[in-house]
Amino acid sequence: MPGRIPQSFIEDLLARTDIVDVIDGLVPLRKAGKNWQALCPFHDEKSPSFTVSQDKQFYHCFGCGVNGTAISFLMEYSNMGFVEAVESLAARAGLDVPREGGGPVRSEAGLGEIHELLELVIEYYRRQLKEHPQAARAVEYLRSRGLTGDLAARFEIGYAPPGWDNLITALGRSDAALQRLLKAGMLIQREGGGYYDRFRDRIMYPIRDHRGRAVGFGGRVMDESTPKYLNSPETPVFHKGRELYGLHQLRGANPARLIVVEGYMDALALAQFGITGAVATLGTAATREHLERMFRITPRIIFCFDGDDAGTRAGWRALETALPLLRDGRQVYFLFLPEDEDPDTHVRRHGPGTFEEEGRLVPLSDHLINTLKEGVDLNTREGRARFVDRAAPHLGALPTGALRQLLIQDIARLAGTGPEQIDPLLRRPKSRATPRRQAQRRGTQTGRPNPVLLGSIIRMLLFRPALAQLVPETGSFRTGAPGEVFLAELLDFVHSRPNISCAGIVENWRDSPFESRLRELSSIRDDAELEGLDLEREFADAMAALHEQKSRLERRSQLQGKGLKDLSEDERQQLRNRKPRGGSIRK
Repeated sequence: MPGRIPQSFIEDLLARTDIVDVIDGLVPLRKAGKNWQALCPFHDEKSPSFTVSQDKQFYHCFGCGVNGTAISFLMEYSNMGFVEAVESLAARAGLDVPREGGGPVRSEAGLGEIHELLELVIEYYRRQLKEHPQAARAVEYLRSRGLTGDLAARFEIGYAPPGWDNLITALGRSDAALQRLLKAGMLIQREGGGYYDRFRDRIMYPIRDHRGRAVGFGGRVMDESTPKYLNSPETPVFHKGRELYGLHQLRGANPARLIVVEGYMDALALAQFGITGAVATLGTAATREHLERMFRITPRIIFCFDGDDAGTRAGWRALETALPLLRDGRQVYFLFLPEDEDPDTHVRRHGPGTFEEEGRLVPLSDHLINTLKEGVDLNTREGRARFVDRAAPHLGALPTGALRQLLIQDIARLAGTGPEQIDPLLRRPKSRATPRRQAQRRGTQTGRPNPVLLGSIIRMLLFRPALAQLVPETGSFRTGAPGEVFLAELLDFVHSRPNISCAGIVENWRDSPFESRLRELSSIRDDAELEGLDLEREFADAMAALHEQKSRLERRSQLQGKGLKDLSEDERQQLRNRKPRGGSIRK
């Protein structure tokens, strides 16, 4: 098996690669000041919001939020795996990709093996639906739900027969094969040793990611057994918060809108009735990543929920998740069904036309206001004040734009006041505030270093990695909170690589828990602000503020729980000098 690609090679490759040349060869760029711009290739737009920074070797779309390095761009735009993207860039640079001995190829080798195994599992379950002696029961169930053979084939529906070891017998004939099936989430390990099939006597719905790779399964019983639905567990290739059932089947369709439902059969029923664009969450609430992925396909999303209390709660969670993502042009609607119906039963009783009626769709803004008004008497000052207080955090979560301004006006009108009275309640720290001033303004009261301050320091490092040379020693942070430990690792990493780029830093932490945060802090949006600062001074002051916070937390920890008689004179002086925060020391 080929070995892992050395990290040093990836850093050297990115240093030799110009992201502008890579992207311009696929998506024409034009110069826009210091950066380059284009219409975003990942979502529909009329004016360019896709920006490429030559300095950072990083791209960012201000419309849909997608961002990354040259490697990330090839993976997303050209549908490549990590290794394939690295090999493509290496070929451009005239380099051979080296391999370290022993370990798996970074990121993709072990994952590719799981994807390939799951393809075999899909074929096994599909074959069982046609050939197993008890398959007639499964076929009859699917027919009773109105699914045709063509739709079942299109969505690759299969059948897991009853029994504890059918899949093991078919695909797990060695210890290595059993370990692969276990890693793919298809087996469960017995406490006393051995394994058994996770899915038994269930209709099987394969789940593919947006690139079409097999990542997991959902299984449904055909009677009243529980659990009714069973999903693959989280595995190296399957994450419920990222995937949407049915999204892969829409590739290349460019739907005008997506309808988000809760179950596999709901999505299949809508597809059976000719309603395109139906996708299902996988036993979890819609996440930010779900929404960002959908917004790259269409600016219009419709959440369709059962008309019961659970559906109402799910609708409110979806609203709260969507609010920060509603940049101008994006639209979210809700379709609430009668209490005794779900999308599957509703489309069969009333036909597909009811899902297309604009009058039945509730815009997110209306759903927000209607929910905030519940239980509030707007005829009293107290009720109006409570209404505004309820609304403020939700209005504050909205991005600056027309929708936010119109909602502020509507909230103000209902509260009997003016928008200028509500605006101050929503103000958050201005983005123009420097990192140093943010550090001075925000105290630490949680027992942990201020995450805003840590974020400001990391953002400055990503903008100008050479700042790490101002911090010769990081040992004091290595025994702190996780954020401090990561900062120490980042500083040491950059310190040992004086010429590393922002892209090189982000790629070093690919597939780690820190990748998403690093991408977020790499946003090109804040570059103009940072360029106008004395960055060395800001960085030094922010590091000093972090040291001060750390010292204060350590002193507070030492004093916590001590009685006055146990304190030294120095500790008593610290208490005299410390401003009260509402707490007390045990006497």
